[in-house]
Amino acid sequence: MSVIALTSASGSPGVTTTALGLTLVWPRPVLLVEADPTGGSGLLAGFFRGTREYDSGLIELALSSYDITDALPGVVQRFEGSAAGFIAGTRSHAQSAGLRDLWQPLAGALADLDATGQDVIVDAGRLGLVGSPEPLLANADVSLLVTQTTLPALAAARSWSETVRKAATWRDACVLLVGEGQPYSRREVASVLGLPVVGAVADDRDAAAVYHRGAAPPRRFETGPLVRSLRATIEGIQARIASERIELAEAIR
Repeated sequence: MSVIALTSASGSPGVTTTALGLTLVWPRPVLLVEADPTGGSGLLAGFFRGTREYDSGLIELALSSYDITDALPGVVQRFEGSAAGFIAGTRSHAQSAGLRDLWQPLAGALADLDATGQDVIVDAGRLGLVGSPEPLLANADVSLLVTQTTLPALAAARSWSETVRKAATWRDACVLLVGEGQPYSRREVASVLGLPVVGAVADDRDAAAVYHRGAAPPRRFETGPLVRSLRATIEGIQARIASERIELAEAIR
């Protein structure tokens, strides 16, 4: 049971789309947390195309008089026909500042979901924004810097990767690529950013539109490049976490 956080250094590399794709393909019960401080639920407006009303989410969790662990189940919504659930983000960016005191206790509550056999995927949005969920990134089993492989994207990612490495604020910092080989390879990106690359998601715009804006699945969607790459990425993430836990256990002996 693991907590995986996704974030980016620059705008629109596909964090929300990738986080949702991983959630819906995940092989175990999983909870998606919309912690992007930008505001406005990408799930409700995008994947659900506005057909699903905002019922409850992070703000209600922050305002609850109950302990975070006890209040958590009450704000979880379900994806129909799936073992996955989600917690909706804020309605606007103005609410993000009000979540500052929520992030640390929420990080602990999400880690405690280990006992329920449930994994967690966090959409942490873009780095450097007011209200950024830094404790969720710091306490995740693995935190993924999502980036495309263009030169402008890597230039922005490099700045943040250096900060992350020097400050050592994340438990395990890694990279997740969107569109490997466009133009740079996994090995080249790892060398430039100084962080391991755990996976690469296909840059398949038609298939991504299913997650991004609730479009109808294209032909052979389930066996297409995007879903195949999501499954391979999940295997890479799980292998990374398992390896880190083995090393930690051996170090404690």
